Amino acid sequence: MKVLVVLGHPRVGSFCHAIATTAAQTLQEINHEVIYHDLYRENFDPLLPFEQIPKDAEVPAEIRRHCEELQKVDGYVIVHPNWWGQPPAILKGWVDRVFRQGVAYDFAADGVKGLLAGKRALVFTTSNTPRDDELRLYGDPLENLWKNCIFGFCGVTNFRRRNFESIILSTHEQRTVWLEEVRLLVREMFAEGQVD
Repeated sequence: MKVLVVLGHPRVGSFCHAIATTAAQTLQEINHEVIYHDLYRENFDPLLPFEQIPKDAEVPAEIRRHCEELQKVDGYVIVHPNWWGQPPAILKGWVDRVFRQGVAYDFAADGVKGLLAGKRALVFTTSNTPRDDELRLYGDPLENLWKNCIFGFCGVTNFRRRNFESIILSTHEQRTVWLEEVRLLVREMFAEGQVD
């Protein structure tokens, strides 16, 4: 199995980095091929120029490579902090530029056709807002964004998301437990023979 791991956090040494590293290592331990992108380290350009929006537009080689990876893998692990109920702009820009019409979805006479059907997606997010407050005040916008607006729209139904909170109040011991949970979730989501 081939899995794309995408990290969107600017600080090296962040808990998001630990999650992404743990996920990638776990995937390798269970003999999966990993494609790993740290968007900040790679200095990914999140800006989608107007002329690159059309389905048949010419896009830079880097974007073509990301699009090919999106299509050829069996699953995705996305890792990022919750910033104002959204992913950081660099990750949102990656979605804008890579989840393109003709790559991740297309339009047919009967509506939208998701082109990533049969793939799996595991999203890890971090926040400082306690879970109860997040749900009561905001309704968990990241769950809706990733599950329905992005992956669901593109045909991915085998989806799971785990938010770790409150990062700012967490201890080293708590983070160690959380990283064990990351390992477990990765093993479960990307187990061989799992039905999509």
